[in-house]
Amino acid sequence: MDAFKAVSVKDYSDEDLMEYFQNDHEPAFTELVRRYQDRLHNFLYRYTHDHQDCEDLVQETFLRVHKSKASYERIAKFSTWMYTIALNLAKSLYKKKQRMYKVSIHKDPNDSEDFEMHIEDPNILPDQELHEKLSLEQLEKALMSLPEDFREVVMLRDLQDMTYEEISDATGIPMGTVKSRINRGRAQVQHMIESYVDLGTSF
Repeated sequence: MDAFKAVSVKDYSDEDLMEYFQNDHEPAFTELVRRYQDRLHNFLYRYTHDHQDCEDLVQETFLRVHKSKASYERIAKFSTWMYTIALNLAKSLYKKKQRMYKVSIHKDPNDSEDFEMHIEDPNILPDQELHEKLSLEQLEKALMSLPEDFREVVMLRDLQDMTYEEISDATGIPMGTVKSRINRGRAQVQHMIESYVDLGTSF
């Protein structure tokens, strides 16, 4: 591993860097962060459309990469492995924000039996409404209004340039389903863009 010091870290592939990092070469991890920080930030911001959530997810993703380095196997591309971690974290946050919270109350001071009342959090807007409210660009608004299943694969394909196989590996979705969702998602985006143009909505 001494050869690592003889060559600039920029000359190594992601997988080489991860292998060196697994052998406790911290500069290799630093280089991976440098390579992917902006790309990961852009991807997660388009997924969450919230700057603070995005920053937290980027930090947590790299923290998971650092802690889970021993579980990485070179048979997988580093980027696919990393985006799998990021996607799982983003999905967990999405579900947490969308779910209904429970309020436990006592019917009577002398009655110790609780019952749960399910109340939808008024501060959480439906996904499409949320992103339409926050987005200024109509193209991005169209993308954000896609169903989550379509949105994530379209973003991985068209924003991160991942192959169908890589997307399938990252999401655990069969490749045929990935292709179908991308095609249907793109068609919906195209339809929405055409609607904006017909209405004279500016980008």
